[in-house]
Amino acid sequence: MGFDALPGNLARVRDEVARVQAVEGVGAPIRIVAVTKGHGLDAARAALGAGLSDLGENRVQEGSEKIASLASETARWHLIGHLQTNKAKLIPGAFAMVHSMDSVRVAEALDRAVARRAGVGRLEVLLQVNVAGEDQKSGCSPVEAPAIAAAAAALPGLELRGLMTMAPYTDDEGVQRQVFASLRRIREELEAQGLSLPELSMGMSGDFRAAVAEGATLLRLGTVLFGERPS
Repeated sequence: MGFDALPGNLARVRDEVARVQAVEGVGAPIRIVAVTKGHGLDAARAALGAGLSDLGENRVQEGSEKIASLASETARWHLIGHLQTNKAKLIPGAFAMVHSMDSVRVAEALDRAVARRAGVGRLEVLLQVNVAGEDQKSGCSPVEAPAIAAAAAALPGLELRGLMTMAPYTDDEGVQRQVFASLRRIREELEAQGLSLPELSMGMSGDFRAAVAEGATLLRLGTVLFGERPS
């Protein structure tokens, strides 16, 4: 499968981001994380060739294989899918940021993994919050977020950079914005307690406009850039 459409798709996304920011009066710098899950190495190479340096994977194993194959490239790899604690040891030195830290247990497993890996710096993590309370999605509850954030921020091997969430699968932009606005308010509450949380990872191919309107700084985009994943 070729990715000749990627540069044009990326340009359209960037135009949409700029349009929404202008309409909403928001100007937070936004990074696009190109989600290559389900695609082969060619997708990652195409993204890098198009000037995207942040690449995202859902699964540790699939991501680790791509990272090893592209070790000479200047990519920053993001783990955006659920992380099991027994896979934490594979993260330091491979992934630059974990978007899906959602418990003290996971945070402590990552911290231990960093301590055991010589020569790696602090691992950037985001706290995943299940704002919508969907049973099928990972993430802590908004009520749990302050305690987990404080615990993660105190771990020497981790750098807590912000929050992540997923909106329900719906075309209703009002619902999307409500979820993303809630994450932004949680961030504000945590920062009022002394934490510095510059990053909001929210928005995927179907709802990135709503996320931009509510102040996203990291967009996790796959289909809108690469097309549908092979079945």
